[in-house]
Amino acid sequence: MTTVAILVYDGFDELDAVGPFEAFGMAADAGAPVETSLVTLEERDRITAAHGLRIDPDGRLDPDDPPDLVVVPGGGWNDRRERGAWAEAERGAIPDALARVHDAGATLAAVCTGGMLLARAGLLDGRPAVTHHGALDDLRATEARVVDARVVDDGDVVTAGGITSGLDLALHLIERVADRETADSVADGLEYERRGDRWTPE
Repeated sequence: MTTVAILVYDGFDELDAVGPFEAFGMAADAGAPVETSLVTLEERDRITAAHGLRIDPDGRLDPDDPPDLVVVPGGGWNDRRERGAWAEAERGAIPDALARVHDAGATLAAVCTGGMLLARAGLLDGRPAVTHHGALDDLRATEARVVDARVVDDGDVVTAGGITSGLDLALHLIERVADRETADSVADGLEYERRGDRWTPE
């Protein structure tokens, strides 16, 4: 069983998290060995997303005993909002936790400017990556190697472009934990036409 935790925080972009959550859920319904939850870093009863969606998280992310896969949404980076990825990068707790999670053996996957939280953690240094088009200059200012692709799979770190790219990211990861047939079935159920521009190591 592959355990997937989607890390949510105040100001995250709704679709960055909810799109992958639904895709993984549909894969599980189809028999894929995947179990998905919405988690926070600190204990929280409720999280409010960028456009007002309120969710009750399933629990906390334990950086020292992480799930197999942690998905990090973005939101609020490009306009430097007081809540969102930019604020969390400045606060530092999430980037620090992500570094610990990675050190503990988890695969990290980021949607949109969630990739900038990985960059702030130093996890994209010297690695191929992508983020929302509005933050590409910020990503280029880091040690990451920016790739022109919708999903960039570098093994234990996977990044995706903006917002709806989270569906392509989830479908790609479903292929990894299950198979192509399951991913295609989920895409069909979502009535979503997969985008093929994925980067993987040669």
